[in-house]
Amino acid sequence: MAASIARATVRAVSRRKILPTRAALTLTPSAVNKVKQLLQDKTEYIGLKVGVRTRGCNGLTYTLDYTKEKDKSDEEVLQDGVRVFIEKKAQLTLLGTEMDFVETKISSEFVFNNPNIKGTCGCGESFNM
Repeated sequence: MAASIARATVRAVSRRKILPTRAALTLTPSAVNKVKQLLQDKTEYIGLKVGVRTRGCNGLTYTLDYTKEKDKSDEEVLQDGVRVFIEKKAQLTLLGTEMDFVETKISSEFVFNNPNIKGTCGCGESFNM
């Protein structure tokens, strides 16, 4: 018999409140509507895929692409009938992030409100953790 390295103990805790898990990504109603609109005529796609790439003056930038299938390492977010997949490389950087869609007179874009970001560049396209 092999010697054990460590000992583990299990305790039942009844008074402790169980905290809900933090969502990988939440979408605002505006983002949900825009994703539905984008996918409306594209029946070959099942959703959008969010990723991060090394780019820009501050390190990382978000990518958004249509996807036809879920990769086995993708995290799936299903909200209000919309499917958004998060690439493995982006999962930790997006934890707790809110995805919004904002339209102004000059632009319309998805905006990621990420509490994990430590800094952004002046134009707001790249960030660091």
